Amino acid sequence: MAFIDYYKVLGLNKSATTAEIKKAYRKLARKHHPDVNPNDKTAEHKFKEINEANEVLSDPEKRKKYDKYGKDWQHGEAYDQAQRQQQSQRQYQQQGAGGFGGGNFSEGDFSDFFESMFGGGGASRGRGRSAGFRGQDFNAELQLDLRDVFVTHKRVLTVNGKNIRLTIPAGVENGQVIKITGKGGPGANGGPHGDLLIQFNISNSTKFKRDGSDLFVNETIDLYTAILGGEITVDTFDGKVKLNIKPETQNGTKVKLTGKGFPVYKKEGHFGDLYITYDIQMPTKLSDKEIELFNELKNLKS
Repeated sequence: MAFIDYYKVLGLNKSATTAEIKKAYRKLARKHHPDVNPNDKTAEHKFKEINEANEVLSDPEKRKKYDKYGKDWQHGEAYDQAQRQQQSQRQYQQQGAGGFGGGNFSEGDFSDFFESMFGGGGASRGRGRSAGFRGQDFNAELQLDLRDVFVTHKRVLTVNGKNIRLTIPAGVENGQVIKITGKGGPGANGGPHGDLLIQFNISNSTKFKRDGSDLFVNETIDLYTAILGGEITVDTFDGKVKLNIKPETQNGTKVKLTGKGFPVYKKEGHFGDLYITYDIQMPTKLSDKEIELFNELKNLKS
């Protein structure tokens, strides 16, 4: 996999602070987001690079490894282990205890040894059998609409030319990441494959606002129904229901419909609540008779 300079991707230098990294990421993510650049493959690729750079540089431990090892940052611990083994080998040689795996190592040999640990040609030079190492994790993004994640369903996702059947549980949230074990890069020296990490970017084409498993919506009612009471039909996410409006309902009144919200993630049959806020619509283009009646009401109240 080609080396990506994460600092360059975010337009920063290595001395950038955590706050600067966060600010740069947000600015670039907004600029290159697929929703802002529909059907723009260049922007889509850039958006993925920006997310990958942020994932590494915003994490202190990952950033430390990246700064030290560059493109091999995910194998940093294995590199350190190889260094310790080499140091032990030198001590054995100085003590006359023989070589590691039958070979003799010098300062100039270490890069070859490290290469052999990650699938290079060093192992073929008779320096002993290297341990297998886990492959690199792959990152992918999946664009969905809020309606897509109301029910559990299956999708086929193409990653690096391979089709992967994916079950998407109802209730997945925007920005959530799920892991598909063993679908990442191949391991080195017989090691296991890495994992595939999929981030969900969920847009909302509905009139409902989502907060976790709860939904919120505004519903307009006319002045006369608000004053006198009555029955109205409102939309829920998966159908319609009838509601009774109490007389003298005030503007901004909120009612809760239990269990009419969004599915709870990985809890089959469990739903959040739907909160409806009433917006009272004032009448317009009143007739002379209506104005006369409103004046009568005004006089009665006074």
